[in-house]
Amino acid sequence: MRLDQYLASSTGLSRKDAKKAILAGRVTVDGEICRQSNRHLEETPSVGLDGQPVLMPGELYLMMHKPAGVLSATTDSSQPTAIDLLPGHLASRVHIAGRLDKDTTGLLLLTSDGQWSHRVTSPRRHCPKTYRVTLAETLPESARQALEQGVLLKGENSPTRPATASLCDADTLELTISEGRYHQVKRMLAAVGNHVDALHRVRIGEIALDPHLSPGEFRALTQEEIRSVTNGG
Repeated sequence: MRLDQYLASSTGLSRKDAKKAILAGRVTVDGEICRQSNRHLEETPSVGLDGQPVLMPGELYLMMHKPAGVLSATTDSSQPTAIDLLPGHLASRVHIAGRLDKDTTGLLLLTSDGQWSHRVTSPRRHCPKTYRVTLAETLPESARQALEQGVLLKGENSPTRPATASLCDADTLELTISEGRYHQVKRMLAAVGNHVDALHRVRIGEIALDPHLSPGEFRALTQEEIRSVTNGG
């Protein structure tokens, strides 16, 4: 598909106005300004207009670098939400697949595809999620092993599923869990006598947070990233 055709189809601009925007340097392809209206786009182009991603009509699949202080919610009367960070034409079409606490940062997935998001969030699928945890205290080896084997959370009758826990440095832990109990990571660290000072999600399944996204920024998922969930069982 030609760039001007893609732009017109995905924004509602006329073909003439799309060409004007391209010639004016307002359009990027894969992060680079492109002034060629007739440029042929590959299967999964990354197109931007005035710094905002431009997506073709159809199902939407986005990743966002969620900042601290933002709710994982569609709307809230008094506090900013992740949806508020999207332009209106996208915000009205997507929902969040796998929420984060207000003070937790990192990878957030948003989509218009309910079946796809169910694959991410369904407890039956045990989709692994990886967090970088800043700890209040150094974690003893015995506590790290306990996290991997499963710990009993306060007020619950069954231990957590086996996890993967590796220390990045004295007070930073990378923890991968495959379930989604309420405030699970914070409660797991409390169960081994520690405290979470900061929490950042870096991966869901095979989808890793794009290191080029600053807090509050987002991009479309690649076809490979989308299929990694669909093919995950």
